[in-house]
Amino acid sequence: MAELPFSAEIARFLAYLKGERNLSPHTLAAYGRDLAKLQHWCAGQQLTLPQLNVHHLRQALAQQHRAGLAGKSLRRWLSALRSFFDYGVRKGWLANNPAAGLSAPKVEKRLPHTLDVDEVGQLLSFPDDTEYSPRDRALLELTYSSGLRLAELAGLNLADLDLADASVRVTGKGEKTRVLPVGRMALRALKQWLQVRADFAKPQEPALFVSRQGTRISHRRIQQLFAHYSTYMGLDKPLHPHMLRHSFASHMLESSSDLRAVQELLGHANISTTQIYTHLDFQHLAKVYDQAHPRAQQKHSNAKDRTENADIDPSQS
Repeated sequence: MAELPFSAEIARFLAYLKGERNLSPHTLAAYGRDLAKLQHWCAGQQLTLPQLNVHHLRQALAQQHRAGLAGKSLRRWLSALRSFFDYGVRKGWLANNPAAGLSAPKVEKRLPHTLDVDEVGQLLSFPDDTEYSPRDRALLELTYSSGLRLAELAGLNLADLDLADASVRVTGKGEKTRVLPVGRMALRALKQWLQVRADFAKPQEPALFVSRQGTRISHRRIQQLFAHYSTYMGLDKPLHPHMLRHSFASHMLESSSDLRAVQELLGHANISTTQIYTHLDFQHLAKVYDQAHPRAQQKHSNAKDRTENADIDPSQS
């Protein structure tokens, strides 16, 4: 089988992303898949890397779209191509970036699903009816308390937790670390878990949260636990760790309106990522407005108003 075009260049680009930009294996794999699609298309068109131009890429984009690739995936694919071509320009493989003037279909932004404060309270009121209840409560409480990503939660070590300072050191995307406050309820749950953790963890195991095997708990197991407690406590929506992170961000913004602070807590590199929660905040405010403002409810009471006003003599007004 013939080697796909510009494989060596892609390998060097992926090595750069791993070594200098510290991207996660998951992100690197996504880049590799996206660039492989371009390779296969170029192989079919018998195109080399220097021959590529914007018209070729527009054809490739259209083909991906016809094949059923959604708008969000098309935008990610095009973003991967731009990054690769920019790298190629810096390395002298290309004279310019052929994707620079190309735009992908617009994607309608979907707001993340969240729990309201009452639903979070309902979720976290589960009984301590198993030996692993202290661990599970600490997992849930800490996720909501500090807005952790799934990978951040699973990757925590004992050394990352500072009970005296009520803080936790988290390693996020790009191996960037940040220190986050831990709330009172989460702190209490963590202390209860730490009292019994040694009964479950293998000797010398550094992980804060461990599985039944005594080793670091897996991402999949955490997802299963969140889904289990959602059903167990009667919530009418499937729960995953990111939903509690979204809920944390939304509730923080509702209470403080400090977008920059929420950005820091979430570990977002760009504030535009955090701004989606302003839409959630507006939805909450709009709901309160509709329920509370007299004028907002007028459409529901027009019939009643007309009936009452029919008996009023205008001359007596």
